[in-house]
Amino acid sequence: MQIGQRIGTPLSTSATRVMLLGAGELGKEVIIALQRLGVEVIAVDRYPNAPGHQVAHRSHVIDMTDAKALRALVEAEQPHLIVPEIEAIATDALAAIESDGVAEVIPTARATQLTMNREGIRRLAAEELGLPTSPYAFADSLDELKAGIAKVGYPCVVKPVMSSSGKGQSVLRSDADVEPAWQYAMAGGRVNHGRVIVEGFINFEYEITQLTVRAIDPATQQTATYFCDPIGHVQVAGDYVESWQPQPMSPRALELSREIAGKVTAALGGRGLFGVELFVRGDDVWFSEVSPRPHDTGLVTLASQRLSEFELHARAILGLPVDTALRASGASAVIYGGLDETAIAFEGVAQALAVPGADLRLFGKPESFVRRRMGVALATGKDIGEALQRAKQAAGFVKPVSGK
Repeated sequence: MQIGQRIGTPLSTSATRVMLLGAGELGKEVIIALQRLGVEVIAVDRYPNAPGHQVAHRSHVIDMTDAKALRALVEAEQPHLIVPEIEAIATDALAAIESDGVAEVIPTARATQLTMNREGIRRLAAEELGLPTSPYAFADSLDELKAGIAKVGYPCVVKPVMSSSGKGQSVLRSDADVEPAWQYAMAGGRVNHGRVIVEGFINFEYEITQLTVRAIDPATQQTATYFCDPIGHVQVAGDYVESWQPQPMSPRALELSREIAGKVTAALGGRGLFGVELFVRGDDVWFSEVSPRPHDTGLVTLASQRLSEFELHARAILGLPVDTALRASGASAVIYGGLDETAIAFEGVAQALAVPGADLRLFGKPESFVRRRMGVALATGKDIGEALQRAKQAAGFVKPVSGK
């Protein structure tokens, strides 16, 4: 099937089938974007009733790190495209699926393997591409972690090589922090390989996400690279809590950010949207991480761009034209669960939506935790300051309560 030249009808013999591996709030938005383009979507996650399960044509619950189970499901569903939306996947199975011609992996199986853990992507960026990064070392034990810290110095950051949304990350400022950080990293990794990265601290002014799209240029029919306006964000314990777009930057810093993002995404190859995380100080830019999929800080694009990051991802993977134009200054603010419950309800929705320029996404996760992201408030404004004030105000109105 020629992706981009023809899209079939869902639930028919002509259907264009896409399988998402990971069906959280980001996957849910990708599924909605794909369905608007007439695609048949299969959502897969490790727990039932995930947000994306609720809007897909079909859903499955499997352990995606189980290579045999993953291969069997792909062969049963016969998708044309497989779109990984999380890190904890049997990437060797995806590589075999791709090499056997069973399905195309987005952006590529190799990209999924490299970005699944921080070691692969850091070595690609720093050692193969020569991109500026923080000093770093890898450790498989507490003793190796201590040696790594001696190399990079305090303060430093310790992260599991495989985790997401800040899980298992710690900032270390003295020897007293080392053992607790090791234990926290071991508990926070998506797949416990007992391996961490320790990174020297960069004295940056701010962090950005440079959303980068590799898509087919309709004029040349070749893959081209497109950039969204930079997204600024605030993280707490490695987890994003607010984001805004566009982040003000010097012309040189913006140029370097796009140069770095272009190099790392070209090395990964394939089609789709990538979230490239960068540290910035003045005109200096350092590479941090890259995700070959929509990024949580990019939820702001649901308000700020003509096409959200999810629509851009859907178009790019299907071989369709993209448009990264900014519509308005925008911001997002996270809504946490606030309580541990198997069923919750939300109060204050009307008040939140009465805030000028505001909107909400309540993700529909079946179980709430105190620090689980259950929704996001979005807003536009005359500038990012007004947009962020509105987003935070709207988020503050929403109160998760027990639904029992």
